[in-house]
Order: sequence, then structure tokens, then C-alpha cells
Amino acid sequence: MEAPQKPINVERRKEKFTAQPTRVIAKFYLPGGENRTRHIIDRIRSLSEDEVHANLEEVITDFAARHKDVRQIFTRNFDEVARYIPADIKISDDRRTLIGAYFTHEYSIQAAAFFNPSIVDHPDQQGVAKGERRVILSFRSTGEGHISSIEFRSGVLDKKNDLCFDVVSRYVETPEVIKNPTYDNHTFRYKLEDMETLNEVSEHILGRLPDHFSFYDLNSSIQNELDSHPEHYPLLHETIDKILWLARSNYELKFRKDRRISTKVIFPVSENESRGIEDARFVRFIDETGEMKYYATYTAYNGFNILPMLLETKDFVTFRIKTLNGVAAQNKGMALFPRKIKGKYMMISRQDGENMFIMSSDNIHFWHEATLLSEPTYPWEFIQIGNCGSPLETEAGWILLTHGVGAMRKYCIGACLLDLDDPSKVIGHLPEPLLRPTEDEREGYVPNVLYTCGAMIHNGELVIPYSMSDTASGLAVLPVKDLLSRFIKA
Repeated sequence: MEAPQKPINVERRKEKFTAQPTRVIAKFYLPGGENRTRHIIDRIRSLSEDEVHANLEEVITDFAARHKDVRQIFTRNFDEVARYIPADIKISDDRRTLIGAYFTHEYSIQAAAFFNPSIVDHPDQQGVAKGERRVILSFRSTGEGHISSIEFRSGVLDKKNDLCFDVVSRYVETPEVIKNPTYDNHTFRYKLEDMETLNEVSEHILGRLPDHFSFYDLNSSIQNELDSHPEHYPLLHETIDKILWLARSNYELKFRKDRRISTKVIFPVSENESRGIEDARFVRFIDETGEMKYYATYTAYNGFNILPMLLETKDFVTFRIKTLNGVAAQNKGMALFPRKIKGKYMMISRQDGENMFIMSSDNIHFWHEATLLSEPTYPWEFIQIGNCGSPLETEAGWILLTHGVGAMRKYCIGACLLDLDDPSKVIGHLPEPLLRPTEDEREGYVPNVLYTCGAMIHNGELVIPYSMSDTASGLAVLPVKDLLSRFIKA
């Protein structure tokens, strides 16, 4: 084992990104079961129109300054409980809105923590001076109950890699969930096979559907299958449950185009991520034609199980959310390369919670093979190693930031160098961390942890946004040539 080297000189910037409990979303609130819901609605129905108007005005006065279009939020949440009102009963718009207000509550998305950032180029670089870059940072925000979501900030990296943030909006908004997304029949079938759910029932259901079908189409085909089998048998209902679970795990989100990116929050939508969207690793991906899009791998958590997911967007307005599939798509912390290599998508992963692996695939949604890339070697990473975001391309090779966990569960950020043409080969590594927690970085929600979900290279420097003890985030900068000169040949 190599003798310890003098740590690389990394400049930590003074600016810190800290949690702001005032950043709240208004989300649907169900205080109890069906009976309690009916009781609440009946109480509101008993009010006179004057009482309805007075109570509604009080609520709107109290919350309109905290949420844009608060009436629209209340109306949307009324739709969630409208089925509890008999169809023959007519109620006023104000009463509908008031009912919606009673089934709405505020959730502070950063109440517990604001951490694990990644950084990518902004899709719009117009008006940026030479030597500067407009960027987007993503963060993991955590609130009550340790439920995590994705937030964004934008700004400009200047020639000296000082980051000037755009004004952060006072408001926070969740997107519209597209109720009727489309699915590819072949991909859907492939995933069911991966789930060991491709059987006579699923074949019948998918066989009635075109190459591309909607959720409504799927429901209709399911109903046809149920109608043709009035008798109850386990395979039928187990298969339908899994088909619907898969369909609801793949969805689309759409924000309003006129909103600042700092207003946008991607909050858990599907059942498999009900307890959190964790550690999104964003990367700007360029395909063979030169087309650009953004992907982010993240971990969906439902309180019991984790599921690797893939997010796709071109403009940070519309997002497509899909499952990552295949026997190799498991565990946490996957990071996609920013382009194909020899015609294949490539990804860094951790199959066993301990070592780093590398995967390749012809289909970005399906991953079946994984090869061991690196094992814990140094004391600061004896417990586990993993990636810290997508690899960064240089002429010397792919710089891969890593994290290592050592004694007292201390997380440090390290780096290794992968061969440019065959990144399954580690050609260099650092025996010492790039970043380890300093005395003023070690206290927080989870002590002694430094972590990042993605860095970038700008003006010859490596720019690393990183979190401190799962509480706040900062920015570290170092020359790429200094880092390359310190790699030890593997």
C-alpha cells in the first residue's frame, strides 16, 4: 500500500447553501379514512353560503402570500375527495374551494436537511459571457418524516469559478402529474418479464394493446380481462396488481414554463417512492446525433424497499420518470456516463452495498450485466466505496469522484481515473481523500459525512458542490491538472 501523500490543495468557497424551513408546498391532506372524510365534508356542507365565503376569505388571506394560485390548489385537492359527495347534490364554487382547503396542508420540504447536490450545464446558455457558464444545481431536500424530494437552483459560474446564484423564488410548486402517459408495449413487456410477471394474463392484456398505449387503454384492457374471467383466481389479480404497480411507477411531470427553476420541486408521486426520492445524480447526455438531454438516476424508497429510477428531461419543464430494470439495476447510487462508449450506455453502480461496479447496455432502461470495478483499498474506505456522480471526461481519462466510508462511519470524497476507451479499467487512483470533513463541517443531521452527487469541469478546474453532514452544502474547486498529477497508477 502506498505511503500517504500530502493532501491536494482544494479551495473551499465561503458560500454555503443551507436549509430554509420557510420553503413549503401545499399538498393533499387526508386526515383519516372514508368515514372521517365524509364527516368533514358534511360539516362544511352544513355552513351557510355567507359562512362559506367568510371562512374561505380568511384561509386565502392567510395563505395567498405563501403559495401562487392557492385557489387552484384547493380546487385540485377538492377533486381528490369529490367522490364522497352525492352526484345529485350541487354545491357552489366557493364551497368546493373551501372543502379543498380542509384537505390541504403545508409541508416544509427543507425542514430537516438540504444536501447532496449535483451540477450540470443549463440548457440555455444565451447571454452568458465568454468564459462563463450558466448552470443548474439539484439538491436533495428532506422534511418531516424524512421524506426527500428534488429541488433546483440556477446561476452562473464566472471565469474564476465563483458561483453567482439567480434570485431564489419565495414560492415552491409541485408539477402537474400527467394522468395519461403513454407506454411502449415492447418495453413494458420486457419489464414484466424482468419482474417474472409475463404470463398468460399479462400476455392477454398486452396483446389487446397497440405498440404505444395510454394508461386509459391499459385500464380498458384490464377490465376486459376481468370481464372474461368473472371467477376469482390468484394469478389474475396478482398479475393485474403488478401491471398497475409498474404503470404507476412510470409517469410524467410538467411544470409551468413561466416559473423560475427555484420554484420547482419534484415530490414523491408513486407508491414506490412514497417515503422519498433520494440522491438524484444529474448528467447532461449527448447522443450519437448530437442531441442533448438530461438524465438523473435516483433511488425511490417506500419505507421498506428501494428501487432504482431514471428521470429524463430536455428543458427542466417536462420530466419523464421510469423504472430502471434488469438484474444489474439494484442497490443505490448509479451514475450514468455522459455519452455512449463503443455504442453502449455505461453506468457506475454498486451491486452489493460495498464495492463499485461498471455496467453496459444497449437499452438505457435495462441493465443485465455488471463487472467489478473497484474494491475498498484504503482505511478511509474500508466499509464501502461508491461513486459521487457521473464520470467527467478529460484527455487523460474519465475522472470518477468516489465516496469512501471509514471508521466511525466518516464519509470522504476521493477520486480515480478510468481508461477513456475502456472505462472498466482503473488506470489511476488517489490513496488519500480529496475532501474530508473539517471541524466546522462534521456537525449536522448525519455527522461526519461529505458527499456529492455530481461535479463539473470549467475553465480547467474541477467544481464540486458537496454536502456537509446532510445539513448544508458548499462548493470546492481545484485545478484538474493538479488532480491528474496526483493519481497513482493502478
